[in-house]
Amino acid sequence: MSSPVGPPRAVLVVGDANADLVLRGDVVPRFGQAEQLLDAADLVLGGSASIVACGTAHLGVPTSLLSRVGDDAFGAVVLDALRRRGVDTSEVRVRSDVGTGLSVILSAPEDRSILTALGTIPLLTGEDVIDRLEHWPGSVGILHVAGFFLQPALVAQLPAILERARSLGWTTSLDTNWDPADEWSGVEPALEHLDLLMPNRSELRAIARAVGADGTTDEELARSLSRRGPRVIVKDGARGGWSVRGEEDVERGPGLTIDVVDTTGAGDSFDAGYLAALAHGVDTEDQRLRWAAVAGSLSTTRSGGTAGQADLSALTAALSH
Repeated sequence: MSSPVGPPRAVLVVGDANADLVLRGDVVPRFGQAEQLLDAADLVLGGSASIVACGTAHLGVPTSLLSRVGDDAFGAVVLDALRRRGVDTSEVRVRSDVGTGLSVILSAPEDRSILTALGTIPLLTGEDVIDRLEHWPGSVGILHVAGFFLQPALVAQLPAILERARSLGWTTSLDTNWDPADEWSGVEPALEHLDLLMPNRSELRAIARAVGADGTTDEELARSLSRRGPRVIVKDGARGGWSVRGEEDVERGPGLTIDVVDTTGAGDSFDAGYLAALAHGVDTEDQRLRWAAVAGSLSTTRSGGTAGQADLSALTAALSH
């Protein structure tokens, strides 16, 4: 196992911050005013960017979140959860004119459905991000963008954001998450400015289809995307994850065999594990993937996206076994 090397680089996460209402049990709705009894309901921190930020901070990485919330009860839940996890929220601006976003997650052991009211999520702009990068107070680190398709103001500006970040010395990373419109526009021009692209298998296939990538297998599609710029890091559920860059061999990292409580945010915790490994100076790709896969696995042991996230000592212990 590779150990952290020296003080970690900073991570700046850009994207969505919202509350999640996670429902578990008999979650398939039946209309006609039928009442259903659930196993559990939890109001927790949501948003891909927020969950990633909590994950990296909990793994000992200095982490800031750039996002927007409303001046309401859900916004208070979001800010409190972020601060308790050690995330710097100085760039999470509170809006009094728009409510905080909310997702209702119908969670089953092997799958989930998500209903989202966007609220403040789309209000972040490219100018906000570039201004933060240009006035960053410390050493540059890793810029990670998440919840891409929920923030249309960022879609058109993402290439400029990533290009500016790279010119300032940042490592650039993107997890698009799923496109609710299933159009996947805006990804292709960003690829040449990316160091890391972090889809799951379904997102990989959708992005590859949208940009006309060559290949029939997932590995061929990922390799084709990688030739346009980034290392492609693919989340592969219970199997862990794998990555490829250019013509190099595929690298793999297995997850853990574990009793799953809730898969909400597991992909974001995978991202956090990978970014934390990179920030801590883990220098081999197979070990960065192992950090990612184990972090994603451990996150499924409790309800919600952040309650099960490992700290550095728990992750290190799991890796050593």
